[in-house]
Amino acid sequence: MIIYHKDKFWRLKRFFYFDYIMENQLAKSIEERTFQYQDSLPPLPVPSLEESLKKYLESVKPFANEEEYKKTEEIVQKFQNGVGEKLHQKLLERAKGKRNWLEEWWLNVAYLDVRMPSQLNVNFVGPSPHFEHYWPAREGTQLERGSIILWHNLNYWQLLRREKLPVHKSGNTPLDMNQFRMLFSTCKIPGVARDSIMNYFRTESEGHCPTHIAVLCRGRAFVFDVLHEGSLITPPELLRQLTYIHKKCCSEPVGPGVAALTSEERTRWAEAREYLIGLDPENLTLLEKIQTSLFVYSIEDTSPDVTPEDFSQVFEMLLAGDPAVRWGDKSYNLISFANGVFGCCCDHAPYDAMVMVNIAHYVDERVLETEGRWKGSEKVREIPLPEELAFTVDEKILSDIYQAKAQHLKGASDLQIAARAFTAFGKKLTKKEALHPDTFIQLALQLAYYRLHGRPGCCYETAMTRYFYHGRTETVRSCTVEAIRWCQSMQDPSTSLLERQQKMLQAFAKHNKMMKDCSNGKGFDRHLLGLLLVAKEEGLPVPELFEDPLFSRSGGGGNFVLSTSLVGYLRIQGVVVPMVHNGYGFFYHIRDDRFVMACSAWRSCPETDSEKLVQMIFHAFHDMIQLMNTAHL
Repeated sequence: MIIYHKDKFWRLKRFFYFDYIMENQLAKSIEERTFQYQDSLPPLPVPSLEESLKKYLESVKPFANEEEYKKTEEIVQKFQNGVGEKLHQKLLERAKGKRNWLEEWWLNVAYLDVRMPSQLNVNFVGPSPHFEHYWPAREGTQLERGSIILWHNLNYWQLLRREKLPVHKSGNTPLDMNQFRMLFSTCKIPGVARDSIMNYFRTESEGHCPTHIAVLCRGRAFVFDVLHEGSLITPPELLRQLTYIHKKCCSEPVGPGVAALTSEERTRWAEAREYLIGLDPENLTLLEKIQTSLFVYSIEDTSPDVTPEDFSQVFEMLLAGDPAVRWGDKSYNLISFANGVFGCCCDHAPYDAMVMVNIAHYVDERVLETEGRWKGSEKVREIPLPEELAFTVDEKILSDIYQAKAQHLKGASDLQIAARAFTAFGKKLTKKEALHPDTFIQLALQLAYYRLHGRPGCCYETAMTRYFYHGRTETVRSCTVEAIRWCQSMQDPSTSLLERQQKMLQAFAKHNKMMKDCSNGKGFDRHLLGLLLVAKEEGLPVPELFEDPLFSRSGGGGNFVLSTSLVGYLRIQGVVVPMVHNGYGFFYHIRDDRFVMACSAWRSCPETDSEKLVQMIFHAFHDMIQLMNTAHL
């Protein structure tokens, strides 16, 4: 659950995507208030049972032989005529009493009930793009640049507090903005069986909101207020605070690193947290100061290599860096490296990546406008020094911290990330060829996976459902019959160029239609999940449809081999780990002159190799454009 300050308030889930409609919607002060349309948004619809099952059957075809498909078809028909219709009616009843019938279920099932360590396995990360222009990696710049990037983040917080962030729209239709409430002063709290989310953010019209940030450095934690005498403290004043913390941490012993506990398996962290509070009641007060903070600012000692063409190492360090300087449960960790490179590590439960993309783009635009410098007053007012949060610990807690670090670093060392920019062409050329750039990349991924692994790869692509109240995402299953027919034709020397092109265009059309359907509330994966959860709540046996091998083989139940998302059309990039051990996490953004992608895999899986897959995708890009050009002749 999400607890909105002291009131219970439910939210929803899912994966790493960017609403590309915001491409030209920059954060400028306008008359519309950020959250003014929330009450007028339509409720999330329940799709037609017949249509959902028809789409589901189509989605399993690439993974079945004739006999398997016939059996699944019989199971689906039996479900539709029997228990499925009863469950669907129950779901319709639920939807009558809720503006979003899914959000509470989705948040719990996808995030809060998950027991694996969430910092590595659920959080998303991304580098700040400033290294591409005014802030290339350079030692000795960490604190000064940090003060400036903090200032821009705090200005964004004020925009949100004052509801001056533009409402995202598709044409003239407003989209749901609720997730932006979850960016600041939000934290997940571990539970033995289920986590919860605390949210303390308030707009100015709603009342008081926390005004401090937390800073983690060398295993120690500090907080300081970002307002002084009613106004934001300036970059020179922020620099004074950061310098104080950094000098103190560099000249004194390393702290216990309580933050590392947030990287643990969820139940173990919940038990350790209860023990920590029982050790000294003051520890709860300190925990709450971190929980309520606007966000966590992390000071790292390491320096990742990064260029505009290769982001791989900074991604690995963001996901696999020192767990003692990240609060894995915070909705926003702003991470600074010793060479002046920045990034974020965010809990995925309270919001999707488009929120982080929006603030990251806002900050990047401000850095560009000011040439990466502070051009205001250098005066530093007499402001209180940061307060250190000195936790009471004992040998058991220190042992728990040691074990948490060890398990995190072991898991992180298994992660392989290839993050590259393809610079031969980008959106400009695909649009010239009348090919949707997102679909272009999705089909290139299908071809690359097919060539590398010799079989279709069940694929999850994120579609946004923000047309609806508290809408988040739906699944687009990119591995279609049309896509696989095209992949097969590309591998068959006897297939003519014209036939290959025709099959490719058919695959494009199918994908584009699916994306449109899913965004309009006509997807089927969330619907099937709802039917399954109704059965569980009613104490009924799990329907045969969900135990059919083709259900999981086609990606159902969180078994997608390719977990993908478009991050947007800006300079912002991100990644998460694969959904399954033998899979890939694949996230990308699109620019006029390039495609930038980040691909993750597990080294311990002998089948997968993110470096090889990225290279195969690059080859597929060239083949697809060449196919269009050759077919024109």
